Amino acid sequence: MSTTRIRIGNQTSCHVPARLPYEFAVDHGFDAFEWFSDKGDCGWCEDDMPQAERAQLRRAAQQQGILFSVHAPVTADPTTLSGAEAIRRSIRFGGDVGADVVNLHLSCEHGAKPFAEALRPLLVVARATGVRLCLENMPHTSPDHVNTVFGVLSTLPEAVGQVGMCLDSGHANLFAGTHHDYLAFVDQLGEHVPIIHWHAHENWGDRDSHLPLFTGPSGRDDRGVRGLVRRLKRRGFSGSVVLEQWPRPPDILVRTRERLRQLWEAG
Repeated sequence: MSTTRIRIGNQTSCHVPARLPYEFAVDHGFDAFEWFSDKGDCGWCEDDMPQAERAQLRRAAQQQGILFSVHAPVTADPTTLSGAEAIRRSIRFGGDVGADVVNLHLSCEHGAKPFAEALRPLLVVARATGVRLCLENMPHTSPDHVNTVFGVLSTLPEAVGQVGMCLDSGHANLFAGTHHDYLAFVDQLGEHVPIIHWHAHENWGDRDSHLPLFTGPSGRDDRGVRGLVRRLKRRGFSGSVVLEQWPRPPDILVRTRERLRQLWEAG
């Protein structure tokens, strides 16, 4: 049986007030939760939460054993002034609530070196704040690009112990080079790429539908999820697994968590 600790939790949704998914996590004993800065129809952003409420949230998380993470806005590009400031806001919020990581999208619009260099001042702020950054693969992100970015980061002193990858298995399933085969995506990641966070959802290869695990292809055949569990364990993964959806009914999340935890313990 595995002794590696993982945490499994859910995330805010742009379609319902943030307190609803958070209170669901508390009520159902989830030990991770992600605050996604994405207003949408009725979602959430850092400016919605005053300092006193942040301090209260930090205390509550400590008492309930919940580890927070923060997702920076989708459009937050560290190579731009506005994007870097948006990421700083997420970092500051993460520090206020005691989060472990702040997640941002790994952009392919710039070369690996300009992107990595743009992270340097943010990594300094993150270290001072007590959080790490994690870089998430998007549907158009190749394993080679991830490898190259982390190759550059490995040469930066600011990045030591401060940055890792957020593996989005649903996005990996959509990448053209590993279409319908997210395990191949993971297999092409270099050993120098530390996976410290997992966004867990699936799709049928047609679009980024964010289906809960075991409600799409893995509901018919879970060998892919089992294979991913084995690969993550070999890499020493011990981070949070975030279920990036708010299904109807939300109790689906509880069943997903229980089945995923069983696979992790058996893998």
